[in-house]
Amino acid sequence: MENSYECPNKSKDVSLKELRDRLAEFAEVRGWDKYHSPRNLLLALVGEVGELSEIFQWKGEVAKGLPNWTADDKEHLEEELSDVLLYLVRLADVCGLDLGQAALTKIIKNARKYPVVNLKTKSNYN
Repeated sequence: MENSYECPNKSKDVSLKELRDRLAEFAEVRGWDKYHSPRNLLLALVGEVGELSEIFQWKGEVAKGLPNWTADDKEHLEEELSDVLLYLVRLADVCGLDLGQAALTKIIKNARKYPVVNLKTKSNYN
């Protein structure tokens, strides 16, 4: 079972379902389920968002692609982003929600709320 925690093939797309299932197994075999209440997971998620924020706190504006960042800085960012993602996926699972479907539904709602505006037409109103 521990072999399933080896580094994955980086060229493989990872689904939210795979993350959810692996996190559930990871917590179960360690006896952590009793600690994974929605409240506890949310508080852990907030803590990880704080750690993610610290990375950017004093950097000012950062260019897309992080061209001026070192490999170590990028790896640190990957780790903190992963922590946030994993807690979010685990929280959704513990709450019985399909995070992927919820996200797709939210994109559709946002598309209706913020329709595409023809920029030429819009500029006529300025």
